[in-house]
Amino acid sequence: MTFETKMKGRQLYDAIGQPKTIVAPMVDQSELAWRILSRRYGADLCYTPMFHARLFATEEKYRNNMWSELDGDKEKDRPLIVQFCANDSDYLLKAAKFVEDKCDAVDLNLGCPQGIAKKGNYGAFLMDDWDLVYKLIKNLHDNLKCPVTAKIRVYDDWEKSLEYAKLVLNAGAQFITIHGRTRDMKGQATGLANWEILKYLKDNLPKDQVFFANGNILYPSDLERCTNVVRCDAVMSAEGNLYNPGVFWTKSDDIDKQFARVDRMLREYFEIVKSCPGEASKHSMKAHFFKLLHAFLSVHTELRPVIGRTSVHANIDDWEAIVVKVEEIVAKIYEQSNIVELDVITVGEVQTWGGAYKTIPYWRCQPYFRKVNGEKQNTRVLKVAADRSQKNAVEQNRSEIAGKRKADDELQVDDRKRIDTTA
Repeated sequence: MTFETKMKGRQLYDAIGQPKTIVAPMVDQSELAWRILSRRYGADLCYTPMFHARLFATEEKYRNNMWSELDGDKEKDRPLIVQFCANDSDYLLKAAKFVEDKCDAVDLNLGCPQGIAKKGNYGAFLMDDWDLVYKLIKNLHDNLKCPVTAKIRVYDDWEKSLEYAKLVLNAGAQFITIHGRTRDMKGQATGLANWEILKYLKDNLPKDQVFFANGNILYPSDLERCTNVVRCDAVMSAEGNLYNPGVFWTKSDDIDKQFARVDRMLREYFEIVKSCPGEASKHSMKAHFFKLLHAFLSVHTELRPVIGRTSVHANIDDWEAIVVKVEEIVAKIYEQSNIVELDVITVGEVQTWGGAYKTIPYWRCQPYFRKVNGEKQNTRVLKVAADRSQKNAVEQNRSEIAGKRKADDELQVDDRKRIDTTA
């Protein structure tokens, strides 16, 4: 493929099968084994973990730890987009050259909001340097065999968000993924992604622009809701996919696909890990065990320290023993005479954000609800990113206060005049 003939936007999207469900790029969490598992449960397109461009370009050990001969394999790991974080265009291009023949595109991370990204000056913290963002994307676009894409976050300011998205596209990005949260919305300050700003951006970018939405995906049913609101080409999930790979299953309402039993999901994942070459899949295994089992471990707490003290470098038999223990516990659960009544999913009332929370048996994969000030997401009202209605209410309140102050000042002036006249 020459630079002149490499695919652009809609052509590329069509060539990779018009994906609708996407595994997000995550730090050490969207590695090969996880991508293989996620594809089995409905993921159409996967991103690699976020790779550090300078390290990938200059350190063979880092590169070998992150990338194996099976990564980007045409039979087992495509379509695939490789993501890098960077703040140097030369290192970024050099890193991308290592993978340009083993992926469908290279993505620039402009969305990571974590402290390590701030310290390293990459990810969402490049939102403060538009010239550098343009330079990074343009250099890839001009010099790489495969297309370049980008993933960004929004500002509170809708117009600024639109101008930023346009800059990213003008630099040469063929796909744009937009996370509907701002850079500050992380950890304890998290809240809801704003699908309305995503819809605004989609409506005001070129009509044929390939647009992926990211944020607020808890259940398979949320995929269609997001697509209908934003009118996006596809929906990406990070945390929702990590805790339940079945979040992408939309082919049927099969409970064992959408909310699989943790013993079966864990076994399937573990067998994939054992078959994967390289180190990345093994290094990520402990984190995936904890996430897949998060609700299960809240009941069977005795397993938590066992997983915690087992090294990813330990004998594979030590991990096998953990998987077997989970299988034994779940098998006993299904021996209960009333399991048919227990093993059901109930749907709650529709919330202000448009969806409804589900109550799922703890032995099945399910979303994780982060606690903020000790209160879980599904028990409180959440702040919405870039909320125009909230902003308008604040501005209206400020205007009313200013108007009242002006009226009070005028009244005071009138009172002084009356006093002077009386005197």
